[in-house]
Amino acid sequence: MDVSEILAAQAEKQKSTAVEREIPLEADTGLLTVTDLNPTDPESYNEGLEAYLQSNARDGVQALLNALFALPSTQSPDGPVAKLLPPITQLPRAKPLPKPKPLTKWEKFAKEKGISHRKKEKAVWDEEKQEWINRWGWKGKNKEFEEQWLTEVPTNADIDHDPSKIAKAERRIRVAKNERHMTQNIARAQGESTVAGPSSREQRKNEINRTLATSRVSTASMGRFDKVLEGEKKLKGVKRKFEPAEVPVEREKAANLALIQKMEKEPRQKKVKKAAGDDILNVRKAIRATSRGKGSVALAKSSGGGKAKALDRHK
Repeated sequence: MDVSEILAAQAEKQKSTAVEREIPLEADTGLLTVTDLNPTDPESYNEGLEAYLQSNARDGVQALLNALFALPSTQSPDGPVAKLLPPITQLPRAKPLPKPKPLTKWEKFAKEKGISHRKKEKAVWDEEKQEWINRWGWKGKNKEFEEQWLTEVPTNADIDHDPSKIAKAERRIRVAKNERHMTQNIARAQGESTVAGPSSREQRKNEINRTLATSRVSTASMGRFDKVLEGEKKLKGVKRKFEPAEVPVEREKAANLALIQKMEKEPRQKKVKKAAGDDILNVRKAIRATSRGKGSVALAKSSGGGKAKALDRHK
């Protein structure tokens, strides 16, 4: 094969892989998609729909393959491997973009002061156990003072001084304080502090106090031995109302008459039927006991006709 034939073969190969369109096709290797902005040709569309669609599909796939092979690649046992570029096509969203999460009071303060936030790891290294344990939760590091078998006690401590109970109470106070701050952050994020009036602010404050009091009484002792936070108010419950010991005669008479009428609402016929049913049931029990379970016919045969007639009259 001479040089002219080799050049002709290369030109034919390039021609077979080239895609010539009035508006160049846009290939997005990040999404493996091709966008064709050329208008539809009515004549070619009407003459042969199947051939027209196959031609467009061939051009799109060829343009995508050309873009993929133009990327820098590395060799592997399975062939060249190329790293795809980031997507450039703006795809429509089914839902709007999520709103940014509002900053908490501490996050705003840290942003103003330039304090960098360092996220704490969930697991910490325990030198005594020589293993990783949870920072919080079940068998957490924050409970080591509550569960240790030996604790130093001050010399001036009381006789009933219990370091384990004190550490547990302090931890519960911290948990309640964090819950209160979380509730305040949620209310602040909703923008109620700037829009709402004094009445709404007071109502929100009462709700926070009630939530805090409810969480405090969720312990085993119903919050009896928990320390009270600074500024925390005692939750007011519903007061029970009792009738006065001395009431007017007319009021007492009306109450007694209403009670008597309520007791007499049961129909008398129901009481009579109930009594009659009990009487019949007793006679049947007597017949079964006398005949030893054989019935009234066997009892009449054994004792005579007169006794049987008497029993029939009682039925």
